[in-house]
Amino acid sequence: MELTGPFRGSAAVACGLLTPKMLRGPRFRRVFPDVYVCAGIELDLTIRSLAALALVDGRGVLGGYSAAEFLESTCGPADAPAEIVVCHRVRGRPGLRVREDVLPADEITWVDGVPVTSPLRTAYDLARHSPLVEAVVAVDALAHASGFAPEALISVGRRHPGARGGAQLHDVARLANPLAESPMETRIRMAIHDAGLPEPVLQHVVGPYRLDMAYPAVRLAVEYDGGEHRAPDRALRDLDRQAWLSTAGRRVLRFRAYDVLRCPWRVVRAVREQLLAV
Repeated sequence: MELTGPFRGSAAVACGLLTPKMLRGPRFRRVFPDVYVCAGIELDLTIRSLAALALVDGRGVLGGYSAAEFLESTCGPADAPAEIVVCHRVRGRPGLRVREDVLPADEITWVDGVPVTSPLRTAYDLARHSPLVEAVVAVDALAHASGFAPEALISVGRRHPGARGGAQLHDVARLANPLAESPMETRIRMAIHDAGLPEPVLQHVVGPYRLDMAYPAVRLAVEYDGGEHRAPDRALRDLDRQAWLSTAGRRVLRFRAYDVLRCPWRVVRAVREQLLAV
């Protein structure tokens, strides 16, 4: 029995690896009842999801944002609860969402030995259970990483008639776009859409560069300026990029996380002003 990830405390004690006193000490951290990790391990969504599997002794499948994390489609908030789908009753806990369901075999896949809902099933669940904007964010991320068409959500919905939240699927499928390369790009695009402004073109190529979003007819680019852009090497490349775009007569609007998440009206105002300035 290894203690490199989440483990059942009772099993570790039964194997003689630890004592109850050691579990209560500073070397270990309790995640869920009888589920622990070494104190130095960061409790990110991946670890919390593996802890959820340990809680149910592996008799479940990761779903929702937990599944998206393992499918390399991170799209939820940093504090998103771990989510697990089980076919038997399990009580929810703080930081854990439990859904009771029986999944068809073709809606389950395995990632590095971990059972998760398939990309399309994960998108279907998040599209039903999330507010509209966050539903589109999730479907964009999963469709981009896995290559399915958002319209395929409707077919999954037909397999599960009467499922809660199904009425939202058509709106999500219509608004989703797998060309979006990050959740923040999708949130910017949705803010623009909700304001009734024209839809931008995604991943528009200009010379040697590809723009997150663009209005080619008016030579306007709209981009998300994430934290990775502050790294020294990336910042230098961005300066060269900006100089080239300016020389080519392109206007570029850049938005950071605070504006996108806290003040989307600033995004809308800036885009509207630039569109009207032509």
